[in-house]
Amino acid sequence: MRKLTSSDLKELNLLKHYRIIRKWMYKTCDLKEADLELLIYLDAIDFFTKQDFKTGVFSYSWDNRRWNRLLKEGWIVVWRKRNRTTQKYHIYKTSLRFKQLLSRMYRIMLGEEDIPQTKKANKIMKRETYSDKVLSVSIRNVNNDKTR
Repeated sequence: MRKLTSSDLKELNLLKHYRIIRKWMYKTCDLKEADLELLIYLDAIDFFTKQDFKTGVFSYSWDNRRWNRLLKEGWIVVWRKRNRTTQKYHIYKTSLRFKQLLSRMYRIMLGEEDIPQTKKANKIMKRETYSDKVLSVSIRNVNNDKTR
């Protein structure tokens, strides 16, 4: 398998519309920006402990409820429970729900799929706030860009 280079990534235009896609993701899924970025980091690790989570949190805004919120809302799931003798701690992974969301984000970035533009599928398109109005115009521009 060939090694990926920086010019290969540039040719893909992978990060061209990343900001708009990311904003759409966290607004439709009721996630915070830092939570989405952290989940992407944890998904790259695959299996992680709470200590790995604490290590990943250092570069994000401080939120002492983040761990419990992500666990309660189903973004992080327990992969292996501890048993207090041989396994001293739980091992976690990102949920199937997040993995599907992330793969959808990649498909949108590659141009294989468009961001929904109906009001039913995308609450940003209701254009209730000024930021929603601006973002809806950007979403249309992303979907119309065939070189992404």
